[in-house]
Amino acid sequence: MSYTIEHYPTRWIDVWHLADGRKVTVRPVLPQDAELEQALVRALSPASRYQRFFAPIRELPAGWLHRLTQIDYRLQQAFIVETFVGDQALAVAEARYVVDASGEECEFAVVVADDWQHLGLARRLMYSLLRSAAEAGLKRMVGDVLATNHAMLSLARSLGFRVLRHPDGGAQVHRVQRMLDRPVQAELPAGTLSTAAAPSAPPAWAAQ
Repeated sequence: MSYTIEHYPTRWIDVWHLADGRKVTVRPVLPQDAELEQALVRALSPASRYQRFFAPIRELPAGWLHRLTQIDYRLQQAFIVETFVGDQALAVAEARYVVDASGEECEFAVVVADDWQHLGLARRLMYSLLRSAAEAGLKRMVGDVLATNHAMLSLARSLGFRVLRHPDGGAQVHRVQRMLDRPVQAELPAGTLSTAAAPSAPPAWAAQ
């Protein structure tokens, strides 16, 4: 059966100029991005892969890769950030959320390639996710973050998320939560020209 995208959100396509002078394109994920997604994961350090997937994987299993690229944009949002080396596309970050069964809450995930961290990409991606979720009428955004992922926890707090005890009761993972009933303030890093890098935990569905 062929796959077609309904309601592909072209308005989110943009070019970002980073603080170090590099330029990247951000756009919603397409089915043909499977190789880009896989290459991004393979190139991550083991620590970054673990922070993103909570497992010592080296690459994405076929089922995960399918779910990460076959997006129903009525129920999900997914962004990929790419640059070009010559004529070869290279994914350097990605972010997404998935709406839960209630239709009121979404769970997010963000990852940034190790060599592209500390340039504000995670903050900008989170800002885009928050704007998208709020415009979609969602009430809350949540995410699971390793207790040792201090950079992501700090970023979440700076974006108005509360850091809570995880509902499963474990001490190794925190739940971050933000209500979407107030404006999202854009805080762009110095040197950017348009509308931080810490990878986060995946949505629960990614491991199913």
